[in-house]
Amino acid sequence: MMKSNLQSMSSFQPSPAVAELEARRAAALEMGGPEGLAKQTSLGKLSARDRINQLLDAGSFVEMGMLAGKGRYDAQGRFSSFSPSNSVMGAGQIEGRRIVASADDFTIRGGSSESTVSDKWIYAERYAHQMRLPLVRLVETAGGSIKILEQNQSTKIPGYPNWPWMPLLAQSPVVGIALGACAGLGAVKVAATHFSVMVKGMAQVFAGGPPVVKRGIGEDIHKEQLGGVQVHTRLSGVVTNSADSEEDAFAQTRRFLSYLPTNVWGTPPKVSATDEPRRSDAWLDEAIPLDTRKVFDIRKILKSVFDTDSLFELSRGFGGSTVTMLGRLNGCALGIIANDPRVMGGALTAQAARKLERFVDVCDTFHLPIVNFVDQPGVMFGSDAEKAGTIGMAMRAIGAIEQSQVPWCAIILRRSFGVGGQMHGPQHGPDGYALLHRFAWPTARWGSIPVEGGVAAAYKRELEESANPLERQEELEAYYQQLSSPFRTAERFGVIDIIKPRETRSLLCDWVQDACAVTAGQVGIRTRTFR
Repeated sequence: MMKSNLQSMSSFQPSPAVAELEARRAAALEMGGPEGLAKQTSLGKLSARDRINQLLDAGSFVEMGMLAGKGRYDAQGRFSSFSPSNSVMGAGQIEGRRIVASADDFTIRGGSSESTVSDKWIYAERYAHQMRLPLVRLVETAGGSIKILEQNQSTKIPGYPNWPWMPLLAQSPVVGIALGACAGLGAVKVAATHFSVMVKGMAQVFAGGPPVVKRGIGEDIHKEQLGGVQVHTRLSGVVTNSADSEEDAFAQTRRFLSYLPTNVWGTPPKVSATDEPRRSDAWLDEAIPLDTRKVFDIRKILKSVFDTDSLFELSRGFGGSTVTMLGRLNGCALGIIANDPRVMGGALTAQAARKLERFVDVCDTFHLPIVNFVDQPGVMFGSDAEKAGTIGMAMRAIGAIEQSQVPWCAIILRRSFGVGGQMHGPQHGPDGYALLHRFAWPTARWGSIPVEGGVAAAYKRELEESANPLERQEELEAYYQQLSSPFRTAERFGVIDIIKPRETRSLLCDWVQDACAVTAGQVGIRTRTFR
């Protein structure tokens, strides 16, 4: 009996339908075929499936839509071969949390957005939206293809009515990874995100590639100069971070998502605290030079205050006078803003204002409390600043700050002047008032205008008529410096307290417990009306 069963099993043949299924699946796994995959490898690039597998937890990816593509049939209508869609998508896990991933397959028609089955990648976005899951787009696409006209014998009005990209941004974390040329729709997929990263020397992002640019406006330009890392992480700010390799881009994506909840109905994950909340670094008391013309290393200060190895900086190359980071205090995730006096003196430039607006919106969307380390001399001035529309950008940033509902804590390190200085936290809040937890270091000074510039303007005539203008100016500055002492403001409860710099970590570790308890009760979609 056993022998006959074994003979029966060895002679088992799959049904024609199962055999066809296996053939179609095998063709899908071949992607663009040996030649296409070899070319991708020769360029130092991973295939679409390898990218997904490296991004996600090992063995967690479950593909959807593998059979979407184009079948070929003989004269009798029988299946003969299959070419898969150039989009690979499905769901898996990152650090044990569910996530949706969608990857362009450049080995098939250059990943063209019009050489695929658009319903497939849109389904991934709709699935992420309906299931309230984070979405990661692995983008490498040549954009639209003129050959679609010949294929369909017609054209279409642009747009994807079933693509819920805006509702998705209001609900779940969205990441775009640029892994090659990302043109047209590809550029949109990278830009319409909460975090984006592009690989140096490999990725470019642009509305239209070099051939389109040359034909349209006569500009002959290389793709790297048109939309490479230097363009979009330093000049335009379209892309958040750069990466040294695909593996680095995936690691940054995992790191970014580790600070965020799965969706706006959850709270940011808390990790086990391994750093002493009462840790105190005495050198902080001398970290800020008394001479405001001298600079200091703000990142060194932040490393001292926050949990060890917990800082993840966003958009370092863009708007560098403002620093934006994700980090942790006693294991709790939060957003961090600071000014870098080594870049434009820390002044609020148009770029910095755009960066600040975007960062505050992300923190508020996903319930991350915000800590602001302030050394803000004010809004950048001068002809270049005016042409850049700096004050308009500043007002947009103020709008983002005022509409945020997460708790803020401001630590004024040195300067806080003018319109830029008022942006250390919400003054009114979305419901007409805000509880801004505000502290200062003894080195802090604030006001509508710095003492030095204020004396020069208010006493211009007196100084011109003085027998010793420099001596008289120094006398006036010393007088007003005494009046601007932070301790006088503390007497009127303009700040909660003046603290020793070494006490900052301990104070914030206490505050973050209350702040995270508040955000846990604020879960849900935010409504913004200013922008």
